[in-house]
Amino acid sequence: MSDIPVSREFWNRLIREVRSRTRGRADPEELLQAAYLRMARYRSEHVVENVAAFLVRTAVNIGVDNYRHDRLIANIAPDDVNPCENSPLQDEVLAARARLERVREGLSRLTPRTREVFLMHRLDDMKYREIAERLGISQSAVEKHIAKAALFLTEWTEGW
Repeated sequence: MSDIPVSREFWNRLIREVRSRTRGRADPEELLQAAYLRMARYRSEHVVENVAAFLVRTAVNIGVDNYRHDRLIANIAPDDVNPCENSPLQDEVLAARARLERVREGLSRLTPRTREVFLMHRLDDMKYREIAERLGISQSAVEKHIAKAALFLTEWTEGW
């Protein structure tokens, strides 16, 4: 490796060359460093006649490989992902269905007005003020109905 020029001019010229050939998409110094390491391995079994050309060509090839890899990763569509990887297990589905049935049963045990207020808030995403206006009750009454329903359902589903 002693035949490799160590002058700053030599490396600045290589950096400019790699930068122009990669169109600034990558850090030319990092590419040259990786190319230098490859050349060191390569030279253990082969002769490199033109060090500058070898380094530039290798650095550009590394840059192209990195660019292609990044584009490939960016273009992976969600359809390419195996949907079964994130799917719940059958026992988890059964447990969720049992909890849902327990919540439905709990909702049926609420008074009609409390159930109505609670569902308007949770399912219809209505604000307390909107519910109060629609039902002709105070906002405080809406708050109490929702609190009552939430407390009952929490206790009702505890342990499920």
